[in-house]
This record gives sequence, structure tokens and C-alpha cells, in this order.
Amino acid sequence: MRVLNPPFTSFMLARHFENLSSSRGPVPLAQRWVPLQAISAELALAVIAGEDQRFPAHHGFDFTEVVRALEQAGDGTLRGASTISQQTAKNLFLWSGRSWLRKGLEAWYTFWLELVCGKRRILELYLNIAEFAPDVYGAEAAAERYFRKPTLALSRNEAALLAAVLPAPRTRQLLKPSAEVTARQRWVLRQMAQLGGTDYLRGLR
Repeated sequence: MRVLNPPFTSFMLARHFENLSSSRGPVPLAQRWVPLQAISAELALAVIAGEDQRFPAHHGFDFTEVVRALEQAGDGTLRGASTISQQTAKNLFLWSGRSWLRKGLEAWYTFWLELVCGKRRILELYLNIAEFAPDVYGAEAAAERYFRKPTLALSRNEAALLAAVLPAPRTRQLLKPSAEVTARQRWVLRQMAQLGGTDYLRGLR
């Protein structure tokens, strides 16, 4: 994964077979791979701000967020604590679900991704394979479909909107954003400002 751009992921295959077995039939999956330098820095920052603000500092696992999730689970609230590294590992190699087996494999793959690839490569992988809308994978395909422009030309507001639908693009719509999605977009914009703007990305190696 350090040098190979994967032509597909386990999640893409799973979605493809789901479509085949449903009334939708075969649906082409939209994806166009682009290198990290061809992706808007605003989008890279927006994804980190929305999904994993300690991404430059941790080694694949954000134990601060894990503790918070466990504390909230005690109150009956389920809260995700997956890092961008974990989500990348899951999307590349695994399947959806909450089993201990999947979590164990996710931890294994996350460890190796962090060891072999480094932060910039992991972010590049994630931005190219994440599902931003049903059957639309990667930032470039999403930007072209919903904003009619390459991802490098995205505005800060557009980048925050794309980040706002992660990691649940099947319930959070890009085409007609709900009040929840627009509220999350505004929250992502505030987090981007608090992180200090795109200069925050200079810490990635």
C-alpha cells in the first residue's frame, strides 16, 4: 500500500455484490484516483477536522477518543472513535460490522499501515477510497459529480460539506443536505479554523 494505488477495496466489492443482490442491479462505482498534491488542502484539513483531529500525532489509535466513547457508552450513547488510519484499514481490507474479529483485524492492519505508509500516504489512500455518496468513492469523483470541478478547486465551504457526510454517506446526503448535515458542515468549518487552517497539514510525514 505504500506504493500501490488499489484499483478497488473490500468495501467497494461488498457494495457491488449488495447492488447485484438488490432490485437496483449492477451499479457502476464512480472513482478516480488522484495524488495527494492534486487534492484540495482545504478538503484534507476538513476531513481531519471532522474525523480525527489528532491524526498527525497518534500512531493509528486515538486512546483519548476511545476513553470518551467508553464513558458515553456507559450513559447508553454509542459514539465512534475510529481514526482515519482505522477507517482506511477497514475500507481497504475488511467489512462493515462491530464484531470483535473485525475489530481485531482492523487493529492489525492499522498497525501495519502506520508502520509502512506514514501519515501523508494514509491520508492519500483515505481521500481516494472513502465513500462520499452511494457508489461514489474518493474525493475526486465526489467533487466532479456534486460540484462539477476537480477536488483541487474546491472552496473551504465545499470541502467542509464533503467532510460533513463522513463516515455515513448513506444517511447524510450531499445533493440535498439536511439540517443535520449543514450543522455539521458549520461545525467542521469552526474546527478547521481552530486547528489553524491548512498550515496544520505541515506536520504530516
